[in-house]
Amino acid sequence: MKVSKCGQTRIPSHSFKDLAAAKEKRREDEETKPRLFTQPLFPSSSQRLLNTEVMAEADLLSTPHNIQISEVSCDSFRITWETAPDEDTSRLTHYFIDLSRKEGSEPNRFKHRDVPTKLVAKAGPLPMSVRGHWFLSPRTDYCVAVQTAIRQPDGDYQVSEWSQVVEFCTGDYAMDHLQQLLDKAQAAAGRPLRFSVFYRNQNPEYFQYVRSECGGAMLPSFKDNSGSHGSPINGKLRGVFLSCNTEFDTGLPPKDSPYGALRFQISAERLLNPSTNLYFADFYCMYTAYHYVVLVLAPAGSEGDDFCKTRLPRLDLTANPFLTYTAGDVPVFCHASDVILEVLFTEPLLLENGILAQISGRPQLMSLSTANAKKDPSCKVCNISVGR
Repeated sequence: MKVSKCGQTRIPSHSFKDLAAAKEKRREDEETKPRLFTQPLFPSSSQRLLNTEVMAEADLLSTPHNIQISEVSCDSFRITWETAPDEDTSRLTHYFIDLSRKEGSEPNRFKHRDVPTKLVAKAGPLPMSVRGHWFLSPRTDYCVAVQTAIRQPDGDYQVSEWSQVVEFCTGDYAMDHLQQLLDKAQAAAGRPLRFSVFYRNQNPEYFQYVRSECGGAMLPSFKDNSGSHGSPINGKLRGVFLSCNTEFDTGLPPKDSPYGALRFQISAERLLNPSTNLYFADFYCMYTAYHYVVLVLAPAGSEGDDFCKTRLPRLDLTANPFLTYTAGDVPVFCHASDVILEVLFTEPLLLENGILAQISGRPQLMSLSTANAKKDPSCKVCNISVGR
């Protein structure tokens, strides 16, 4: 070995050949040596997915079937299903519930089909309860499907196929929901004002039809879908809508109306007396500062009274914040000042029992009409913690 003038060792050329030969031998030895792992110790996510699919094919979960929905309320339901008789359900760790509103002509399609699930629950005894006002609304058609799953140690899931889609419809507000709504309405009612007549504003054609086709009687018709979607009377209870609100300065009904230029008036004593029952039915607004309270007046023992008894909170005629009757030589009638009352009387009303008077019909006020009006779901005054 020689030393250069700079003091560095010079490696003979034949030494480079020896090093190259040694490296080549080690490479050959590595290729012929048996391997302990045929796959990486920590597989990639795609490899884990492949492993899961292989395992699922080897031990498939049965598809849930015979889906049964029960105990449906306005914001909850119970669901159960069956699996294969020989399947060990104790292995299941989770249930996936795909829930969506039924839409249009394709009720079996979900909005987001690529999303694995909308609701995840730990596996447990069936039937299981599904509850939540943030995704369930009253009187709404829904589609639901079920998938069972086993969570793997690496965090992935072994899943069954989705079950068939089942449809169901949620219910009306229950009595406790209406009580919550009533409590809110009472806080907004305001002081009592006296009144003496109930009235109904309509166009001349309506009253002409009543005379010619209905024997002079305003006949009950089904309540529309305005107000709270979960109100039990919507589309189910028949009645004739009346008003009783008065103006602050005159104590008389307003001089104009969005509903028509003719007004039917009837003495308050004819409808609001000890022989009638008063019920609370709704409290809502239409994206405005003022609120509406819907009340039902039903003669005791009538068909309308029977309907309301088990569905609506009954109010004391002499002591409530909305509409009161005080007996005496001259009975006193009062209505709430800070809400607009809509009173549904459940029996026919004869025109001959009241009077018709001309008023200022103002079509430009139709924006004030409540026909099929939608409730403001964001209002903190009139909404409760169930579907709107």
